[in-house]
Amino acid sequence: MVDDDESVRLSIGALIRSLGYTAHSFDSAEGFLNSAESVAADCLITDVQMPGLSGIDLQKALNERGRAPPTIFITAFPQDRIRRQAMAAGALSFLSKPCDDDLLVRTIEEAVSAAH
Repeated sequence: MVDDDESVRLSIGALIRSLGYTAHSFDSAEGFLNSAESVAADCLITDVQMPGLSGIDLQKALNERGRAPPTIFITAFPQDRIRRQAMAAGALSFLSKPCDDDLLVRTIEEAVSAAH
């Protein structure tokens, strides 16, 4: 989970752990890119708008490395142009905040299945 909002990281992290998965949280795209999780993650949930690199920039960097996990974007500012860009670059889903937990759970399960 990559989001500059701590409350979002905590709530989504708790949701992921409740599903039986391990959750790692980062407050920036740079932090994620510089971690071992950037090559080991089975699923990436990221915000779009963050200080420094955006979620779109993060996806691009992972694609350039050849190791982009199934990616779920969650944003408080859904824009069709950004959604199209993310989906064209291989995103699994593009959701609006606040996100329905049931929808997020189904999307996470789909992402993990796609990774295996």
